[in-house]
Amino acid sequence: MNKLLKAVMISAGVLVSATAVAADYPTKNIRLVVPFGAGGGTDAVGRTLANSAKDVLGQNISIMNRTGGAGAVGMSFGAQQRADGYTLTVVTREIASLPQMGLMRHTADDFKLIRMVNLDPAVVLVAADSPYSSIKDLIEDAKKEPGKVKFASTAAPNFYLMALEKDQDIKLNAIPYNGASEAIPAVLGNHTDVTMVTPGEAIAQLRSGQLKALGVMSEERIAFIEDVPTLKEQGVDVVTGTWRGIGAPKNTPDHVIEKLGAAFDKAMASEEFKSFMATGAMTIHNLNAEEFTKFVYEDTQALGSLIK
Repeated sequence: MNKLLKAVMISAGVLVSATAVAADYPTKNIRLVVPFGAGGGTDAVGRTLANSAKDVLGQNISIMNRTGGAGAVGMSFGAQQRADGYTLTVVTREIASLPQMGLMRHTADDFKLIRMVNLDPAVVLVAADSPYSSIKDLIEDAKKEPGKVKFASTAAPNFYLMALEKDQDIKLNAIPYNGASEAIPAVLGNHTDVTMVTPGEAIAQLRSGQLKALGVMSEERIAFIEDVPTLKEQGVDVVTGTWRGIGAPKNTPDHVIEKLGAAFDKAMASEEFKSFMATGAMTIHNLNAEEFTKFVYEDTQALGSLIK
């Protein structure tokens, strides 16, 4: 066999092998890294999406909670894993903010973004027996005595808080907690005065009457809590929230990203996932890889102006 023919046959074999790998993926279980603790909104979205997607992909998707650093630990861990499609990461808004503050080495550029899943506004929450009945009450107290109002922060820095402080020229005493699953009990136990999370993270306590909402940080009222006014209605021009999506290490092959994207599309369209999101007061916001990448870039720019 001459050298040229041998080289052609080897190349053809490699091509066939690569095609077979593409067609076969996934051939084993997939791991989904969640950068926040079990019980919070990010964990709940990740788990339910994984459960809906496993039937589409034909493989189980296990959850790894890797917490710390307001999401930095888990997302950095996910970015450094083998780029073979078997370790994915729930990426959150912190990927757009923390690197700009020197609090995270990895950025969105270290991922291939697969799909945006969820986009929700923040809501300002206090305990049911709190003396605050409106956002104006809280702001007035904070202006009288800067640092008096104790804020249960789900992340550090907390951009919900930063936006409110900047708009109203106030200063709250931010106390760090590891996600909503810790911040909400801190408010309920009167260890802190207020927190800001997404509606889905506190819907159970809102429905039970344990928490009351002073306002939602959106342009318009939202369906899940229609009786809660926006901050804008109350004269506070702050609109902010959070988003969640799925990413893979940046060198993951395109065919794997495409297959995962199609699987997550079907998962988000499933009755199981739609029902879970509606029950949990969370909004499905599906953006494809290109749209999601553009969105994250624009949000990174917006947060950069707030940080400055």
